Amino acid sequence: MVDGLEFTRDGEVARLTFARPEKKNAITHGMWAAIPDVVADVEMDPAIKVLVLAGAAPDFSAGADISEFGQLRSSAEGAAAYDKVVEGAVAALAGMRKPTVAMIRGNCIGGGCQLSVACDFRFAQAGARFGITPAKLGIVYDFLSTRQLVSLIGPAHTRYFLLSGKLVDAAKAREIGLVNDVFPADDFDAQVESFVDTLCARSQASIRGMNRIIEKILSGQRESDSEVDAIRLAAVHGPDYAEGVAAFLDRRPPRFTDR
Repeated sequence: MVDGLEFTRDGEVARLTFARPEKKNAITHGMWAAIPDVVADVEMDPAIKVLVLAGAAPDFSAGADISEFGQLRSSAEGAAAYDKVVEGAVAALAGMRKPTVAMIRGNCIGGGCQLSVACDFRFAQAGARFGITPAKLGIVYDFLSTRQLVSLIGPAHTRYFLLSGKLVDAAKAREIGLVNDVFPADDFDAQVESFVDTLCARSQASIRGMNRIIEKILSGQRESDSEVDAIRLAAVHGPDYAEGVAAFLDRRPPRFTDR
């Protein structure tokens, strides 16, 4: 694994940790470039059901490592090449069929916030701070990440974030829909782990299929197509559907087997 990233597996859950606490977990070019490979490994591993993103305490990530910009973004060509790597990491996360959970403490700013928005779920510890700051650097935010942000919090809040570059606290982030929930520090790990356990207990065929349909809707698709029809038909004929119905009728928890 590249310096600054730690990847671990614990049963059905994989964890990707930004591990540069002395730099507030700032994301280097190498870290951005490694994320698509991590995503591919998780997607291909039938034993893994959920990917959790976190930062080494006390922060999630303060964003891209700006100390690299003088070398890697010193020209228009360099900036374009750097942006392509960032967009590849964001697209890889956003395109996952398996669910992703961002577990956010402390600073979640710039590229850190960008990656959290690309995840399916975001849970914040009380005291976390959020912001996206391209206007402080003379950068125009990329189309994919802007679309994701607009889809999540709406155009008015997106403009507030991107145009002002101001930071908001966890309570405000919850209010505008940037995060799913906020938990106190002493209960944070337990609450997130409980939600991850819930995801692992659900039908993975259902989760993967619905994540794909959501992705298509967010990309602008307005009606069903042959792929959506095939996803739904395969689910009805799959083992999880039979088990889910049987468990409901028997009044017992389902034991899904489709990975």
